[in-house]
Amino acid sequence: MPETPSMTEMLIEAGRSEAHYWRDLWRYRDLFYFLAWRDLLVRYKQTVFGVLWAVLRPLLTMMIFVLIFSRVAGLPSDGVPYAILVLGGMLPWQFFATALAESSSSLVSNANLITKVYFPRVILPASSVIVALVDFAITLSLLGFVMAWHRYIPPIRIVLLPLFILLALVAALGPGLIATALNVKYRDFRFVIPFVVQFGLYVSPVGFKSAVIEDKLGPIARLLYSLNPMVGVIDGFRWCIGVEPALHWTALAISIATTIFLLVVGVRFFRRTERSFADVV
Repeated sequence: MPETPSMTEMLIEAGRSEAHYWRDLWRYRDLFYFLAWRDLLVRYKQTVFGVLWAVLRPLLTMMIFVLIFSRVAGLPSDGVPYAILVLGGMLPWQFFATALAESSSSLVSNANLITKVYFPRVILPASSVIVALVDFAITLSLLGFVMAWHRYIPPIRIVLLPLFILLALVAALGPGLIATALNVKYRDFRFVIPFVVQFGLYVSPVGFKSAVIEDKLGPIARLLYSLNPMVGVIDGFRWCIGVEPALHWTALAISIATTIFLLVVGVRFFRRTERSFADVV
């Protein structure tokens, strides 16, 4: 007798989604890849300059920062071309800001998918971060061009750069989970994110070194300043490309601790509010 084709068995069990939530992240990895690829296509579809937009924004911002902080304010760069110092802070900050903005709107922009299909909802903000990561990879070419223009050779420790890129990703994911969960229930919360990003730009060491805080206000002020998770990311990024001669390990540890704390809080808050997403989105 011919064999009957095998059939896929689907088991619907009360509480199964809770018990196997984190295991389902791996089971739905194809959905993660698909959503990330879809977001990339949508981002660059029907654009005149395409991926050049990812380069133009940090390029123009770099020129403004160089003019203000170097020419007007006269902040020191310790012999390193000021454009490289600014890019060393601007690129990781832009990655953080883009990842935060994309992840904060991920649930609302996929409302139809949430109300029809079960999958771990954390896939949505996590996949949106990939768009920011691709943008960041593109903007690294700008840093390479500026280094070549100034004939600047980075040290060998630049190979450690992926570690601080990963730290920036984690730093964005924690607040992003909180923001996207709040954005589902309070739609006007989307207006808060641009303000937070803009404010964070000025309180992060993008156009200057963190050592300026210690020189002006003392070592305690620098440790308190390091509660900003992007301080450790930017300092580490600059250390990898040779702008910072040495890492302030205590300040870095504080930034990492803050990053982990925000991630834990973000995951717990997201999981606690996740059940109501389909009802209110």
